[in-house]
Amino acid sequence: MRRLLVPVLVLALGLLVAVAPVAAQQYKLEFKNSLVVGPSGPWGEAAIKFAELLKERTQGRINVKNYFAGQLFAGKQTNEFTLLNQGVADFAFGSTINWSPQVKELNLFAMPFMYPSYKALDAVQGGEPGQRLFKIIESKGVIPLAWAENGFRQITNSKRAVRKPEDLKDLKIRVVGSPIFIDTFRALGANPVNMNWGEAQQAFQQGTVDGQENPVVSVIIPFKLWTSQKHLTAWHYAIDPVIIAVSKLTWDGLTPADREIVRKTAVEMAAWEKAGARKGLADSTAAYDELRKNGMDVVTLTPADLAAFREKTKPVYDKWVTEVGADLVKSAEAIIAKTK
Repeated sequence: MRRLLVPVLVLALGLLVAVAPVAAQQYKLEFKNSLVVGPSGPWGEAAIKFAELLKERTQGRINVKNYFAGQLFAGKQTNEFTLLNQGVADFAFGSTINWSPQVKELNLFAMPFMYPSYKALDAVQGGEPGQRLFKIIESKGVIPLAWAENGFRQITNSKRAVRKPEDLKDLKIRVVGSPIFIDTFRALGANPVNMNWGEAQQAFQQGTVDGQENPVVSVIIPFKLWTSQKHLTAWHYAIDPVIIAVSKLTWDGLTPADREIVRKTAVEMAAWEKAGARKGLADSTAAYDELRKNGMDVVTLTPADLAAFREKTKPVYDKWVTEVGADLVKSAEAIIAKTK
């Protein structure tokens, strides 16, 4: 028996040596995180912090590399959700606008003039509609972790101040390539044009496109749109939430302990990012003041002014109630009515 003991020990030690590297390499060396934006601004900065914290909190087990400016989907923003579903991307900080072709219910946030305030938005996301949307997304192979934000979308243009629907007549406005946005601007008498952001910036400078719609903190200020767009109207016509999510294929490969770390880190980063996206807008007028300092004419609409825009886009709203789902819209409307 003693003669057999040494070979058995040697064999056992050999097995341990063989297994140890496998255990150390439990996860792949790189987890890909997809973003449509660059590394600057609250959205991109939150992704950088997310990667740093996950690496630290998992002792290097989850090493996230951020693929900024649409590197993973080669400029086709609406492909991001599919890449996440297929596991080509492990994570994404994704805009609900870009995911709406695959998850039509996310058009709930693009319903024209539906959300009067951040308070109303937060209530919808934290309530039954937000919970239902997360379940729908999960059923499509993507695990949503937390709500972040790009922001309320405001309109700028180089021609004239926009105070009433008639002021938009025949203005050539660059919009995102989502049908509900095209429907909304056509209803207001504008000429909506879908083009990628790089081409749009050149078109603004050349004067071949009159204006665009985007959030103030994440786009209008960083891109210094006052160099080509002199007029901004703060009308909150649509909101652009960002969802921090993980592919179900990736999620299923994580240990329960690491899933909890990922979820908590996502929630933490989403709250940090939301605060950044709202800086100078929710707590003060600093963001608008900066625009004015740079020569922009900033128009803030009264409730009566907004009513005219809302009436003009009512057919679009009614059409998209059916597309989004009447029950989901009704649930959100009830929450909004209580939080105005």
